[in-house]
Amino acid sequence: MSVSNTDYIGRFAPSPSGPLHLGSLLTAVASYLDARAKHGKWLLRLEDIDPPREQEGAANLIINSLIAHGLKWDGDILWQSQRSKHYDTALNQLLNNQRAYYCSCSRAQLNSTGGIHPESCLQAFTPGDAAIRLKIEQHNVEFVDRVQGPQCFQSKNIGDPVLKRRDGLYAYQLAVVVDDAEQEITDIVRGVDLLDATAWQIHLQEALSLQTIRYLHLPVIVGDDGHKLSKQSFAPAIDDQTAKTNLLQVLRYLGQTPPPAELNIAELLQWATQHWRTDHIPSQTALSLQSS
Repeated sequence: MSVSNTDYIGRFAPSPSGPLHLGSLLTAVASYLDARAKHGKWLLRLEDIDPPREQEGAANLIINSLIAHGLKWDGDILWQSQRSKHYDTALNQLLNNQRAYYCSCSRAQLNSTGGIHPESCLQAFTPGDAAIRLKIEQHNVEFVDRVQGPQCFQSKNIGDPVLKRRDGLYAYQLAVVVDDAEQEITDIVRGVDLLDATAWQIHLQEALSLQTIRYLHLPVIVGDDGHKLSKQSFAPAIDDQTAKTNLLQVLRYLGQTPPPAELNIAELLQWATQHWRTDHIPSQTALSLQSS
C-alpha cells in the first residue's frame, strides 16, 4: 500500500539506555523536520523493552533534552514496556500461520552456517527452551531509500531474525514493526546502521499483512576511532544548555542551509522546516565527528 504526503506520520523511537548524544539528536532533528515539512505528525516512542540495557533515569533525560531543543511531539508518548499483549498477539498470529518457529540453535551453531538456519530447525515448530524466530520467505526485498537509493536484499542471505528471545524478552524487530503499525507510521527516518534490519522488518510487515512504510536512512556520526557514536561506546551526552549550538551543528551534518544567526530555538526550527531539503542530506554512510 502506498502512502501520500498528506497523511504523513513519523516518529522518533530512542531506547532509554542512556541520554541523547549528538548522533541520536541528529536522528531526532531529521525525523522532526521531515514530518513538519510535510505538515505531518511526529510521534515519540520509548523503546524500553530491554531492562538489562536500560539506564535508570535515562527516559526522563531523553524527554527533557527533546523539550530543551524545541522538539515537540504529537500525542502521548508510547512506552513499549506497556505493550506486551500486542506483541504476543502478533507472535501467535505468526506461529499459527507457520511464519515463525521456536529455535534452540546456539550462536556458535548459527555462525557455522553463516547465520542461515538448518532445515531441521525450520521444521520443528514446537515450544521449549528456545527463542522464536521469523521464517523468512524465499523472495528478495527491494525498496528505494530516500537518501541511500535503491536497495535489494537476498532473502537467502539475511537469516531469520529473533522475535522473542530465549530469556522471554521481546526483540526489537517484532516490537518496532508492531508499534509502527499501531501508530500508523508512514515514514521512518533513522540511522543507516539500521538499513540491513529494514529487510527483516519488511518481511515481518508482509507476514502480518501490514502497510508499507517509506524509509530514509541517515549517515551516522563516527568518532576518531571510526565507530558510530552510541550509548554503548560511551558517546558523551548532549548539553541541553547549548541547545541552539547543538541544533546548528546537526543541521550542518544534514547538509542543510544554515539559518540566520539571530533566530531563537523555535524560530530556528521553523526556518529549518521551511527550508528542509532531503536531497541535501549526504548519501555516504558515515560522517566524521566535528567540533561545534
